[in-house]
Amino acid sequence: YIDFGQTFKNGFSYEINAFQNYSDNDYHVDAPVKNFQTGSFNESEKVRVRRFNDTYHNEAIVAKAGIVDKSWADRLMFGFTYSHMYKDIQTGVRQKTVFGEKHRFGHSLMPSMEYSKRNLIIKGLDMVLTANYNRNATTNVDTARYEYNWLGEKHPLNSPGEQSRQYSRADNDNWNGTLTLNYRIARVHMLTFNHVLNAFRRDNTSLLAVEEQTDAIAKQTRKNISGLSYRLMPSEKWNFSAFGKYYRQYVAGPMAEDDTGSNYVRTSRTVDSWGYGAAGTCFILSGLQAKLSYEKAYRLPTIEEMFGDEDLESGDIGIRPEKSDNINLSLSYSWSSGKHSVYVEGGVVYRNTKDYIQRNIQDLSGGKEGATYTNYGKVLTKGYNVSARYGFGRWLSVGGNFTRMNVRDNEKWQIGSTGNSVQNLGYEARIPNVPYQFADFDVNFYWRDFGKKENVLSMTYDNQYMHSFSYYSQAVGSKNNDFMVPDQFSHNLTLSYSLKNGRYNLSFECRNFTNEDLYDNFSLQKAGRAFYGKIRVHFGD
Repeated sequence: YIDFGQTFKNGFSYEINAFQNYSDNDYHVDAPVKNFQTGSFNESEKVRVRRFNDTYHNEAIVAKAGIVDKSWADRLMFGFTYSHMYKDIQTGVRQKTVFGEKHRFGHSLMPSMEYSKRNLIIKGLDMVLTANYNRNATTNVDTARYEYNWLGEKHPLNSPGEQSRQYSRADNDNWNGTLTLNYRIARVHMLTFNHVLNAFRRDNTSLLAVEEQTDAIAKQTRKNISGLSYRLMPSEKWNFSAFGKYYRQYVAGPMAEDDTGSNYVRTSRTVDSWGYGAAGTCFILSGLQAKLSYEKAYRLPTIEEMFGDEDLESGDIGIRPEKSDNINLSLSYSWSSGKHSVYVEGGVVYRNTKDYIQRNIQDLSGGKEGATYTNYGKVLTKGYNVSARYGFGRWLSVGGNFTRMNVRDNEKWQIGSTGNSVQNLGYEARIPNVPYQFADFDVNFYWRDFGKKENVLSMTYDNQYMHSFSYYSQAVGSKNNDFMVPDQFSHNLTLSYSLKNGRYNLSFECRNFTNEDLYDNFSLQKAGRAFYGKIRVHFGD
């Protein structure tokens, strides 16, 4: 990673940074191996294997130039970004599915602009404006004539394609803009207006034939979110804020006329809704602070939830926004005396959600799998979190967090049943693929002026714990812990040395040094023990 820039006396400023990330991702995992002779495998019998088709790299260069510290602009910058990406596809949505040749690649071009000005036109009025356009092309390639197992062995396919035969390019156009206005009145009142605009269009083109074939119907969406808030800050002891938001989303794209999917027609819809909320905080006693907030919130579906990734993820153009009533209450206490300092915080969360957006696994023909997104009627979340930290002077910091979130099915009757006649077997069960209990802890030591004045040597130990959870509904689980992601407890060590007040920085890290098995929400295994080294040098002033 390289980052450099200058600001001249006349206000002209430029910034350039470039980076590349590369990884073979060839770490070991435990996975069932398909027997090509029998055409099946035993999912409970796992073998230690190495990932062999998961190389990834991306690179980018970002350039910005403009004016700073002028009477008409604190900052006006124009930028341009070029990036490139290549990724092998090793697994499907579940680890039992393995690919040997599937991959994707793409590039992105993005011009951008940002403008900010304090005391615009009148004193106390600040404005920040950003805008960018992103032209992205991603090509998915799945044309192999063989299927693979986790040993790297291959077997001829009856027809090409490890998941679904394709050689296609998705051309994505993405426009984004944000406007934020803050108006301060007599240091006590603050009005904030914010507007976010996002417009997206995707055209899919098949490259399998001699001539390119572009789908007749594009996928499109436009989001507009406007918010207005008022904040009262009469003293350092307490403040209060209230806000309202307006959400509007337009979606258009192809929809199948029937279950066969033989013909698609263009469909479109527009949804809009209002959200609102309030929050306040006050110091009950010296160092003891209380915070309370409520929000009637809406979460508009993302591009992937509506349109998928044109490969393993299938979106739903008809998916609805997620609606929820959220309440948060927390108490915190801070104290310091001499070299000692203590901070403790605890909070509770209540969230009542309707049209909860859920990612589910769907079985496809030929024993293959994909992921899709659906609205689930009602979900209730109740939880709490506690955290604490102790510091001793400038050389020791110890702290940790514990969180428990019960995200449960709150739909009493089976969705689609006539007249609430069929009871939902999953009622009050935990929502699958959502961790509900986790914790972390860290200890940091600092040796100031180590070796020489302005040098700092630091050592950190930290860990993360996640309790086991199910990636299917508990209603279909078994006593043998089928469909369960096991407990995970990982430990990390980091040693860093900063020289000459940060001009030179060296760090060495060992993550997951006990080599625990770690997984994501759908039981895809992560890397085991890993070592990292980093060198950073700061040139100039």
